[in-house]
Amino acid sequence: MKRSYTELSKLKTFEDRFNYLKLNGKVGNETFGYDRYLNQIFYKSQKWKQARDKVIIRDNGCDLGIDGYQINDKIIIHHMNPISLEDIETGSNTIYDPEYLICVSDNTHNAIHFGNDNILEKNIIERKPGDTKLW
Repeated sequence: MKRSYTELSKLKTFEDRFNYLKLNGKVGNETFGYDRYLNQIFYKSQKWKQARDKVIIRDNGCDLGIDGYQINDKIIIHHMNPISLEDIETGSNTIYDPEYLICVSDNTHNAIHFGNDNILEKNIIERKPGDTKLW
């Protein structure tokens, strides 16, 4: 299945978007190990930085692009479809295309890759004067 921003944006809840993106621990092996230096070159390139900036602006710096889920720490741009060494070596346009990228927090990024939604931040119920119920 090829994931896209167009499809993701049709999903309204954080949970639905997370479930659409989660990989259940199936991280692309080709991007790790001894070839990791290629990733580092890629992520420092001007072309990547420009693509990254476009996605942050589009998503308003919000986790999974959902308003109200502001990322107050480091913003990670997640490739919705795992990238391969071949993608990096050939400079495939899909690895720069905002259609296949989304803003995520570090916790959300880890949860997507390892399929563990227990590490996701839970919605905090804001207390208001006059509340009579405990959480």
